[in-house]
Amino acid sequence: AIGDQWTTDLSQLRRLKALAHETDFCFAFRKAKRQAKVQFTDWLKSSSGISVDPDTIFDAQVKRIHEYKRQLLNALRIVVIYNRLRENPDLETPPRTFFFSGKAAPAYELAKLIIKFINNVAATVDNDPVVRGRLKVVFLPEYCVTLAERLIPASDISNQISTAGYEASGTSNMKFMMNGALTVGTRDGATIEMANEAGEDNFFLFGLTAEQVASSRPWYNPNWHYQHEPETRAALDLIFSDHFSRNEPGIFAPLRDVLLTRGDYYMHLADLTSFVQAQQSVERLYADRDAWASKAVLNIAASGKFSSDRTIAEYANEIWGVKPCPVR
Repeated sequence: AIGDQWTTDLSQLRRLKALAHETDFCFAFRKAKRQAKVQFTDWLKSSSGISVDPDTIFDAQVKRIHEYKRQLLNALRIVVIYNRLRENPDLETPPRTFFFSGKAAPAYELAKLIIKFINNVAATVDNDPVVRGRLKVVFLPEYCVTLAERLIPASDISNQISTAGYEASGTSNMKFMMNGALTVGTRDGATIEMANEAGEDNFFLFGLTAEQVASSRPWYNPNWHYQHEPETRAALDLIFSDHFSRNEPGIFAPLRDVLLTRGDYYMHLADLTSFVQAQQSVERLYADRDAWASKAVLNIAASGKFSSDRTIAEYANEIWGVKPCPVR
């Protein structure tokens, strides 16, 4: 549709903007995305024995495991959805597969506990017939380039949910954007620049801003959210009832300590309800596959700015004062 010059000049991707509302092009995008999902599911099955449905929403968060990156917030969101489905098995919601991957520093005990919690949630969900076929959680070990090359093109949703003001930049969000995943994220790091480039209406932004995080820190009380938000309370009560740790009662007590006793420094509970509400916007858009594809194409069209080629060219021109040498 735009030739092949984009392979050496990603600014050419901007030309896709004119095609974002063309039905035939959006259909071709959807076909390519599903092919990437099938290729990923085939690879996952052959490499790990894990089976996932390529016709579910692929919802991914892949990055270093750290409290500020808030994999725990993502897991809490999944528990909220899990509770909804258990309480109302007839609830109309598109089936979704949640992917996590990333590594924790060897001495970072809480990060390693978060990995265990995600895996325990995955095992519990897998063995619950009420949600089978509608909800699946997969933690992919040994995150590496090989895995990223397969998962990123297959993903429908990219979660960039760090506590606002704590993410220096990051590049995985750009890779997801360039491969047609829509971003659910906070106004933090490079996500702000990406949303400015593609338009905030093509992102699912939620949560406190960096300024709100800083200004609320003196008085923030996570127990308020536990006491006043029924779904937050129900999710935490389920976790701390050992529903996800029946063979190891009390193992997730440190999570209670972090979230409720020690003040929830990274404000998981402050953003949980907003994060869950963003999922409703995701589901409404996903029901209109053409509209979803259109926003994905607009994201791809806006992603060329984040090419390292452009960055280096600007450095060469504005800082180093050198000119490119022709390649012969």
